[in-house]
Amino acid sequence: MTTRGILALTAYIATIPAANWLVAHHEQAPVGFGYTAPAGVYMVGLALVLRDLAREAAGRGAVVAAIVAGAALSWWFAEPALAVASAVAFAVAETMDFAVYEPLRQRGLAVAVLVSNAVGILADSLIFLWLAFGNLDYLPGQLLGKAWMTLAAVAVIAAYRSRRVEVAA
Repeated sequence: MTTRGILALTAYIATIPAANWLVAHHEQAPVGFGYTAPAGVYMVGLALVLRDLAREAAGRGAVVAAIVAGAALSWWFAEPALAVASAVAFAVAETMDFAVYEPLRQRGLAVAVLVSNAVGILADSLIFLWLAFGNLDYLPGQLLGKAWMTLAAVAVIAAYRSRRVEVAA
C-alpha cells in the first residue's frame, strides 16, 4: 500500500473518534443560517469525503476494513447510547455511500463524491439523530454542516488536481 493510501485510511478512521469526542465535549456547533448540529458534524462530513479518497488511494478492500474499524472505534470514544448511534449510523451510511460511489466513479471523482456523499449525509443524519436523541430536531443543521464539508473538500480536491495538471504541463 502506498503512503498516500495509509494516510487517507488513517485520516478517515480518525474522523470517527474525533466526531464522538466533539459531541461528548462540545455538544453543538453552528453550521450557518441560524442552524446548529451536534459538534461532530464537520468530522462526519469529512469522513464521507475521506472514505472516497481512501478508496482511490488504497482500494475497496482497505476501505471496507476501515469502515469496520471506524464503527468499532465508536464504541471506545463515546458513551454507550452515543456509541451505538454513531456505530450504526456510520456503518450504514458509509456502506451506502460506498455502494453509490463505486458505479459513479467512472463519471469522474467529483460526481462520485458529491452524489455518494449526498446519500451518506442523509442516511447518517437520519439514523444518528434518531438513535442518539430520539428525534430529528438537528436534521437541517446536520445536513447543512455535512454538505459544507463535502463542498469544501471537493473544492480542495479540484484545486489540487488543477495544480497537479499545471505543474505537470
